[in-house]
Amino acid sequence: MKPKVALMVKEEVIKLLQVGFIKPVDYSQWVSNIVPVLKKNGKIRICIDFRDINKACPKDDFPLPSIDVIVDATAGFELLSLMDGFSGYNQIKISEQDQAKTTFITP
Repeated sequence: MKPKVALMVKEEVIKLLQVGFIKPVDYSQWVSNIVPVLKKNGKIRICIDFRDINKACPKDDFPLPSIDVIVDATAGFELLSLMDGFSGYNQIKISEQDQAKTTFITP
């Protein structure tokens, strides 16, 4: 990883630690790699490569519906509630028993 990108990743990780979205872990059975993605505005988004753990996990018997089905299901309702799409990926708390499976390595 380039030094500039590594510094940006470190700053982003510190920010995520400070707001409580992530927490340090000393030992874990699962460790995933990060995939830093540069955004158009010059900032960085930290993505986690969960492909290995996804392969090890059982498949969901009830897959999520397509967006068409979701939109059609809202017909006739006057009030809708949506998550903030800007940081929606940080708004769903992971259960205690599954948190160890979401650990990742930082530079």
